Parts: sequence; structure tokens; C-alpha cells
Amino acid sequence: MLERLDLEPVFFAPFVSSAMRVEPAWLDYNGHLNMAYYNVLFDRAVEEAFFLVGLGEHYVRTNNCSYFSAEVHIRYLRELGPGDAVRVTLQLLDFDAKRLHFFQQLFHAAEGWISATSEQLSLHVDLAAKKTAPFPDDIARRLKEMKTAHAQLPQPEAVGRRIAMPAKS
Repeated sequence: MLERLDLEPVFFAPFVSSAMRVEPAWLDYNGHLNMAYYNVLFDRAVEEAFFLVGLGEHYVRTNNCSYFSAEVHIRYLRELGPGDAVRVTLQLLDFDAKRLHFFQQLFHAAEGWISATSEQLSLHVDLAAKKTAPFPDDIARRLKEMKTAHAQLPQPEAVGRRIAMPAKS
């Protein structure tokens, strides 16, 4: 794991994760990628993306702060099979002093179709105080740079969707 980023990052829009593979042990008894492992893939991409703004493992150890998921909405759109290569994009939609709102898409790396999406709200937390805390200035500056780069992207159509039964006719 990288300790910290010594150079100022360049924020591409959207962020694209490194390639990952669906592990055979992640399949459930239906032969589908178990829902827990979609979260694993999304979470690994979050770690890569927010490492660029300085929120990596080194930050947690040296600042005793981290970021926690507060709310997540995942849509499962198409099955993945064992060994499938995937990539995840991340678009920072918004942030404030203590929160991050972002949207991710999980793509089949070879064929390009979307398997799942994830919309998430995360909180910046002081681990000693066990409560939310403002981002340090350097992190907030990089988040602003990331958001500026991602602002050129259209807002994904799935942002803000809610779970509900279809309307009865």
C-alpha cells in the first residue's frame, strides 16, 4: 500500500480504478457475485480515489481521522462471473466541511457494460472523539480540485433515486 502522495495529484474525470478481478470464492449458491463483494469492489476503488486527495492509510495513522460510509444505495444491473475483470469509476458530486457525496459505476473491463452503480454519502470522522470533524485544509483543497474536475461530467441519471415499489395501475 502506498504511504502517501508526495506530488500534487492530477484529477481525471471521472476517476478510474485499477483493474480488479471477481474471485470465484465471491460467488453465492446462485452462481452470482454475492452482494457483499460488490461493496468490496466499490470500496477498493474508493480507497484508490481518495488516496489522491490524501485520505489514505497514512492519513488515518498520522491524523487519527478517517471517513466512514453513512449511506449507500447500490443498483445491481448485470451479473459478473468468476474471473471477470472490472474497473470502477468514481465521480465526486459534492462535499462540505465533513461529508463526501459520490457516485460509482462498476464496469466489465473487457466488454464495457455496467454491472452495478453505487451512490454514497461518507462522513469525515475524528477517531479519538468518535464524531464528525472538518477536513483539514489540504484535504479540502484537493477535494475542491477533484470536484472541479468532475463538475464537467453530467450528473448520472441514477443519482438521488429511492427504493420504492412501482406504482400500481
